[in-house]
Amino acid sequence: MGLWMKLSVMKQVVTWVINKGKIDLDYKPSNVNSKKFMTGREAASLIPDEAVIVGCGMTASMRPSTCYHLVRDSFQRTGHPANVTWISAGGAGARGKAPGSVEECCKKGLMKWFISGHHETVTAVLAMADRGEVQLSVLPQGTITHLIEAQGRGEDSVLTDVGVGTFMDPRVGAGTQVEPGKGPQLVEVEGDKLRYRIPKITATALMATYADPDGNVYMKESAIYTEVLEGALAARANGGVVIISVTGVIPRDDAAIFLRADQVDAIVVNPRNEQTLMIPQRTCLKEFTLGQSAPIKPTMERLAVFNKVIKLDPVRGPVDHALARQAAAVFAAAGHPGVRTVIGYGLPQEVGRLATEGGLGPDITFMIETGVIGGTPAPGFFFGMAINPEKLITSAQMFHYIEEHLDVTILGLLQADAAGNVNVSKKSSKVKEYVGPGGFINLVTYARNIIFIGQWMARAQMALVDGKLVIQKPGIPKFVEHVEEITFSAHEALKKGQHVFYCTNVGNFRLTERGVELYQVAPGIDIQRDILDAAPGAHIVLPEDGKVDVLDASIITGVGFQLHWPDKAAGVAASVPATGDRPFAGA
Repeated sequence: MGLWMKLSVMKQVVTWVINKGKIDLDYKPSNVNSKKFMTGREAASLIPDEAVIVGCGMTASMRPSTCYHLVRDSFQRTGHPANVTWISAGGAGARGKAPGSVEECCKKGLMKWFISGHHETVTAVLAMADRGEVQLSVLPQGTITHLIEAQGRGEDSVLTDVGVGTFMDPRVGAGTQVEPGKGPQLVEVEGDKLRYRIPKITATALMATYADPDGNVYMKESAIYTEVLEGALAARANGGVVIISVTGVIPRDDAAIFLRADQVDAIVVNPRNEQTLMIPQRTCLKEFTLGQSAPIKPTMERLAVFNKVIKLDPVRGPVDHALARQAAAVFAAAGHPGVRTVIGYGLPQEVGRLATEGGLGPDITFMIETGVIGGTPAPGFFFGMAINPEKLITSAQMFHYIEEHLDVTILGLLQADAAGNVNVSKKSSKVKEYVGPGGFINLVTYARNIIFIGQWMARAQMALVDGKLVIQKPGIPKFVEHVEEITFSAHEALKKGQHVFYCTNVGNFRLTERGVELYQVAPGIDIQRDILDAAPGAHIVLPEDGKVDVLDASIITGVGFQLHWPDKAAGVAASVPATGDRPFAGA
């Protein structure tokens, strides 16, 4: 079984390598009635210079590759459309490693302004910005989706508490300017909230799964919806052009129409469209679509083979696995049966996997920013989709849902400081290394419980020896006096009564009025030497009684490791600061 699985995956990968980037921009189906079906080149001619184009998708999933290609092809052939502004809510690049991402359009003269919540994957646009060839702006991912949605209603801005106290707040940081002082400011302070804006959307580069001969568009066998609906409605409301790519033509089904024909200007059919990287939509992975009951373990094993072959994700070692178990235990202590949670990319995915495999899965409702409710979040580059999803909504609808219903979020950590602030958006002052917050700021604004997970030190060498953590070579502390950029505001979290945890290799910390408190330490770690002296600027505090619990050996070794919900009848779990059993009910 394992061998056949690997051979099947390898065959699919080889097929993709042979055919990647192949697209017929002159193709148009013959079995259609609507004149809205066009070749890629005909559709591209509808986009004017200076257009503001909104895309869709998350990482490699629901990415409108055909639209990216047709825009690039038109510019290279005719010089048009030129000087466009591109809006991508989530990460839309491929780190320069695969064709078919928004990086196809990162060309001097074609793109003049790039607006997104996450820039790290779009290495081509960062390189352009480094050369002064493009202007960059950043907004929280969820706020971008709500701004797109607002334009569909005829509104030009959104007033929200998302970002207050973070670098998005002009009183605190650079706001929406990736390079301080460069480009327009798209956020302003209004009372105790922030008002955001984006330029008026005048074109789209979207993807759906199918269309019928009359030009109605469907999402049948789709894994995610992302910004497709709101993007089309915004361009339509602004008198712009709606271009959407589909995989093929199917019979009309009035009950399943996602976009009506009168809401679309051009439909481009590309039979090679992908569900996600390497996976053709025509032979999509059904386990990512509605109405499925795929077995979780073999499905995860198959997806793991894909991730291993592609090598886009880091290889996790024993120290990382121990860290993931730490965070999973914190999650179990902070959660409850029926908990609704959102997990981030990377190590948080490992935490979600452990919680599911540890027996808590049936009691957890996972939610994904792309609009997926229920199921098991997919690993690695399949991020954004879920195995056996229960419901699909748009990204904008999901971020509205999060505002009222997010119990726990598990997110990565790049830096933390003495106040408890966290930075995940800025690695350095170099624009070519800029990351962006993604949906992080939206999530931490509304989650009742926040679990950050990250390495204690960068570039350190650590090992597990006889059930103890050994720091073989110290690295660069990630807990510092002041973070490079405030992506999470500890001050705002304390005001709201949110529960906040920081899980690192050396132990677990929590946010208190006194500062960041160490309350659990890994066996083998000397608190004074390895924590307090190693990160003096962070001013880590100990519990007022001076007692720090040692993490259970099962967490470090994995032997006998189990997860279970705490007895809520007995009060708040010991690992949760006593600030109330239901600390924060949302904004």
